[in-house]
Amino acid sequence: MIPIGDDNSGHTRKPFVNYILIVINILVFIFLQGSGGNEQFTYAYSTVPAEIIEGRDISTGFLAPTPIPVYGTLITSMFMHGGWAHLLGNMLYLWIFGDNLENRLGHSKYLIFYLLCGIIASLSHVFATSAFSPQHMEIPSLGASGAISGVMGGYLLLFPKNRVNVFLFRGIIPVPAFVALGFWIVFQIISGMGMLGGEQQGGGGVAYAAHVGGFIAGLVLIKLFAGKAPAEVRRRSFFGR
Repeated sequence: MIPIGDDNSGHTRKPFVNYILIVINILVFIFLQGSGGNEQFTYAYSTVPAEIIEGRDISTGFLAPTPIPVYGTLITSMFMHGGWAHLLGNMLYLWIFGDNLENRLGHSKYLIFYLLCGIIASLSHVFATSAFSPQHMEIPSLGASGAISGVMGGYLLLFPKNRVNVFLFRGIIPVPAFVALGFWIVFQIISGMGMLGGEQQGGGGVAYAAHVGGFIAGLVLIKLFAGKAPAEVRRRSFFGR
């Protein structure tokens, strides 16, 4: 069930913050990560669970020195990706779901919300790795998936019946947002059982704990950021007004 678009009727703001986030992710991957070829930059600015837990830089083995305080990697890592598929998949979800939240929250609140969800997602991965996969503590993780998971959590609460067009079984069909995003989070939870690890590990693992942590952060934080829904937003549904 791959989302390809959603209902954007009623938008009153141009989602330029969402556009900027997408552009930054693409530019970082192409010019700073060398489309994935600059491993030194990637390892230096990724989140390494052991570094976050110990509060110090670890540059032994394949890990490159981190030129910023290690806690800063909780932010820098969310603007990097492990490959083109990783980047394009994340940007597709951000493109579809981010503009709705920015329209509702406003530009500044949306940016803060996005960054907070990303940080909480990374910390979820760090602590889950420490608790369940201590052998992976020095494996870097990176990607916007955690922050975007927070966006989807917020979207689910604000627009549960919004129409989302998904590609399914060789065709495109409209489904309510709670169906599309419900399937996604259930998949993350099931897939993450016993598979906690870096989003781009040596074995190609996925940081399911970051996805779940970011999603939960979005569910919780959206209540603080969104306020009371306008009447026209409350009336919107999968079946129209």
